[in-house]
Amino acid sequence: MTAPTRTAVVGAPRSSAELIQAEAPVLAHNYHPLPVVVARAEGVWVEDVEGRRYLDMLAGYSALNFGHRHPDLIEAAHRQLDQLTLTSRAFHNDRLAGFAEGLAALTGLDMVLPMNTGAEAVESGIKVARKWAYDVKGVPTDRATIVVAGGNFHGRTTTIVGFSDDDTARVGFGPFAPGFRTVPYNDLAALEAAVDETTAAVLIEPIQGEAGVLIPDDGYLTGVRELTRRAGCLFIADEIQSGLGRTGTTLAVEYESVVPDVLLLGKALGGGIVPVSAVVARRDVLGVLGPGQHGSTFGGNPLAAAVGSAVIGLLATGEFQRRAAERGEQLRAGLAALTGKGVTGFRARGLWAGVDVDPALGTGREISERLLKEGVLVKDTHGSTIRLAPPLTITEEELASALASLERVLG
Repeated sequence: MTAPTRTAVVGAPRSSAELIQAEAPVLAHNYHPLPVVVARAEGVWVEDVEGRRYLDMLAGYSALNFGHRHPDLIEAAHRQLDQLTLTSRAFHNDRLAGFAEGLAALTGLDMVLPMNTGAEAVESGIKVARKWAYDVKGVPTDRATIVVAGGNFHGRTTTIVGFSDDDTARVGFGPFAPGFRTVPYNDLAALEAAVDETTAAVLIEPIQGEAGVLIPDDGYLTGVRELTRRAGCLFIADEIQSGLGRTGTTLAVEYESVVPDVLLLGKALGGGIVPVSAVVARRDVLGVLGPGQHGSTFGGNPLAAAVGSAVIGLLATGEFQRRAAERGEQLRAGLAALTGKGVTGFRARGLWAGVDVDPALGTGREISERLLKEGVLVKDTHGSTIRLAPPLTITEEELASALASLERVLG
């Protein structure tokens, strides 16, 4: 039987309700977005099809740390679009060296492996750790293990969901790759018990974002660093959400002056314009890769390198880290004032918070929908928890307005 042909819908602009309805038969249902259709954005504000404005308190899960359409980033993208966008890595391009030099200098590490998405950076980090374990540490072939933390979120590829304990992400997608051991997050004794002579790396998020912005005890990251050094394995820090200014420092590990062996970056590295991610590591770690052993057609493309370099330039000033720290104090104070008034608890570092709402007042989704009606965009996570992660460009007045909206929906 001949498949029916589809005719593209043209003509008058469609309303938000019409566009949401139109998605259902043609888009996979792997998301459950809030019922808002964004058409334009600037800074911390977005506007829907009908012209209603909303304060963005999610910032694309930290991909928009510098706000929507930051002029420096837009200018860098426009300039590069007029020159060159893609060569593949079959050839060199004139933007890649500067991007890698800048990122190595910003992070204090040696070498960069450019990729596109956060999940690709994690997958690449896993491959590099295993290769290092075989070539440098001397782990027998195919015996390398990687220790991860319970409650983790590193992406949604089959390898990554295989070591997730989130049934929604995991169930129905096996069989999964072996070689991973899971220990409780923030538990150094359990971590030490899991590490042995086959361990290639310990892979953790310095702050667990998807789990509800879980911040480990003081000394945990230092303990992970010391333990991995003693055990002769790598410390891989997944800073795809926590990195690049979000926590008030360039990297979340800086709160304990820790330098991991391998750093995974993404999201904000592309400035909300193009997907850019990277594995950044010591020379003796990334140096194990040879030609043909790993690659990406779009990884390190000139457009991504140009935007990424502009992002690095913004962070090099320290302005956005200071903004996150200063507005973060305001966020903490505002949430503390709401504790016992609908907020049962919260965890915050810089401009990033997980807020637990009294379940009697609604689920996280329901609270998010009420805030939507107030003109504030947030995202729920487990149970009655919502996440707040506004662009680092948010003003004192804008943040106060968002907190006032939260107070009203909890009242």
